[in-house]
Amino acid sequence: MTSTTSNLAVADDQPAGPDVVEQVTLLTHPLRPRLLTVAAVERIAARMVRVRLTGEDLADFVTVAPEDHVKLFLPTEPGGTPEMPEVVDDRWVGGRHLTSRDYTVRFFDREARTLDIDLVLHEHGIAGRWAGRAQVGDLVGVLGPRGSFLVNDVFDWYVFAVDETALPAAARWLERLRADVPVTVFVEVQDEGDVLPLASAASLDVTWLFREDRAPGTTALLADAVRGTDLPAGNGFVWVAGEALSIKPLRRYLKNEVGLGRDNFDVDGYWRKGVADHDHHDDDTEAAEDPAGPDAALPTGSTADAGSSAPASGPSGD
Repeated sequence: MTSTTSNLAVADDQPAGPDVVEQVTLLTHPLRPRLLTVAAVERIAARMVRVRLTGEDLADFVTVAPEDHVKLFLPTEPGGTPEMPEVVDDRWVGGRHLTSRDYTVRFFDREARTLDIDLVLHEHGIAGRWAGRAQVGDLVGVLGPRGSFLVNDVFDWYVFAVDETALPAAARWLERLRADVPVTVFVEVQDEGDVLPLASAASLDVTWLFREDRAPGTTALLADAVRGTDLPAGNGFVWVAGEALSIKPLRRYLKNEVGLGRDNFDVDGYWRKGVADHDHHDDDTEAAEDPAGPDAALPTGSTADAGSSAPASGPSGD
């Protein structure tokens, strides 16, 4: 595992002094395909299922950041063995035709050799359909995480605005925050059936936004919530994750209108309506070309080798 660090208070071309707090850590991990077995399947909300994977291949599995994600390779037939990519010299070679989807690591227990993945249920995507039919004993291929983008818990406050595809990452992040740090959380879901408990030592102010009969990715609920929030004074961090096009304008808003520094916010398109296996690096490229400037987007923790799309279930783009 290799790492680099970024200090938010110091210009990129200046060395960090002894008083500087490292606020962002970028890590890369060895790339290894793993064949795992479904150990448990649990419906945790009306439209979300938690799949627990297990296997000795998890002995050297590494995950350190809330947004860490893996590629899932699913069998083409019920009870079958998924085709896995070949990795040579720490790179994925060949097998680009293989169908896979990226998902956030929700829980990992090294001692028990278990890895939990939360998946949104829907019938129009391969992963969503598989999640609704997964059974104990099924085989699943896993690749990654290739990289970790770790936002160290040194900020004065946080604002999270996510839809259900980013809810597993948000929940994991909240569990890691220090006691009493103020966090404003907005979560867009279909209805009350999708509400999940959020545990944290932080001081949480959580608002659930229900789109009801509207399709995922068609509302401005998250964008309106962020724009309607009076951000506190001090050095804070805003994280927005959901359907790429619906949240894209928030990059410009947070940089140009609010005046946040480039390392004080991350607007991450976890999926794009109508696009299967959306690559959020495309969003980063668009942000760099946007008049708002290249500072509008943070580097992400994933790499093309690990899987080039964001860790999302993609309600309408899976």
